[in-house]
Amino acid sequence: MTIDVKVPQLPESVTDATLVSWHKTPGQAVARDENLVDLETDKVVLEVPAPVNGIIKEIRIQNGATVTSGELLATLEPVDVVSAAAPAATPTASKPPEPTALAAIVPGAQNNAAKLSPAVRRLLDEHDVEPSHIQGTGKGGRILKTDVQDYVEQRIKPEADAVAEALPATPVSPAGVTGQRREHRVPMTRLRARIAERMVEAQQTAAMLTTFNEVDLTEVMALRKRYKAAFEEKHGVRLGFMSFFINASIEALRRFPAVNASIEGNDIVYHEYFDIGIAVASERGLIVPVIRDADRMSFADLENTIREYGRKAQDGSISMDELTGGTFTITNGGVFGSMLSTPILNPPQSGILGMHKIQERAMVADGAVCVRPVMYVALTYDHRIIDGSEAVQFLLTVKESLEDPGRLLLQV
Repeated sequence: MTIDVKVPQLPESVTDATLVSWHKTPGQAVARDENLVDLETDKVVLEVPAPVNGIIKEIRIQNGATVTSGELLATLEPVDVVSAAAPAATPTASKPPEPTALAAIVPGAQNNAAKLSPAVRRLLDEHDVEPSHIQGTGKGGRILKTDVQDYVEQRIKPEADAVAEALPATPVSPAGVTGQRREHRVPMTRLRARIAERMVEAQQTAAMLTTFNEVDLTEVMALRKRYKAAFEEKHGVRLGFMSFFINASIEALRRFPAVNASIEGNDIVYHEYFDIGIAVASERGLIVPVIRDADRMSFADLENTIREYGRKAQDGSISMDELTGGTFTITNGGVFGSMLSTPILNPPQSGILGMHKIQERAMVADGAVCVRPVMYVALTYDHRIIDGSEAVQFLLTVKESLEDPGRLLLQV
């Protein structure tokens, strides 16, 4: 009897997925719950685990194919690991039996490959690296993407240096061009294609306008410095800037509910809750996980949630539910060095706040010139439902809350 391996039920609003890569081939042994194949949707990569211990009998769908919920991917031949793994009694044997493929599915004998995220697996495959060669630094010894990158860099650098020493100097053409002009073409991932689609949709459907302001972060930075060590010791997470900006945004959203609204047909839907999307960069592209009911969370809860989303984004384990919804988005280009930008709306939301790099600038305070840590902030909004005066006052509220953080506690 064989067991069917099928495409799991895809998340709501997702009609199909692309089969990215198989991690097993016909004839290979697999352990129950070991990931067999990665399926890529518009937002996340889904893993399909083995339902039982067994041997891959047949693979029905190949890499690159489009699949739908319930479609047959492969068949497994179940194996009784206890009886199959036990060697037969052979008194005349002069040496222990050779290990077989079934040894890989004996409970407790699974290697680290079963715990690898899709992003890590792809990186290992690209560089032909065995997981057993890498010491994981993640929780429980889990191998992270950065572990693979560090290993590859350490392995490649000596080889590259040796090759560089052996090669003659590259001749320069009369025009001053070295070598050949090369290019390569790769298809868009589903996530990148979806990002492109949504950005064009936002440009074509919303009346987007951006307003700017600057924030003196002297008080926020002083507060972080004063309580940084105590905060981390008590809560086990660093006190960052994002939790301040989330709270400041929520205060502004309370005062100007149109920025927390969306358009559905001819209706304006005012959301009486605050689900804040935080733009996170991943190797597959920009994703926006959502912090539900952010107004009910403490600074520590916010920082822990943000840190967890960052980890999930890097190892590809973020779920579709965590990327769905959201009433307002915050994006921080400052971590990449951006000084100023005009962020694009995340439909159907009507507002997005852009953070930027903190830079020391000369400012006039109390009639004197002084140096202050300043950040430019930008609010892109849908002018169909948000007036310019509302947008400007919204951003001013964010500015005031951050320049006097006590307002966040007193909500004044």
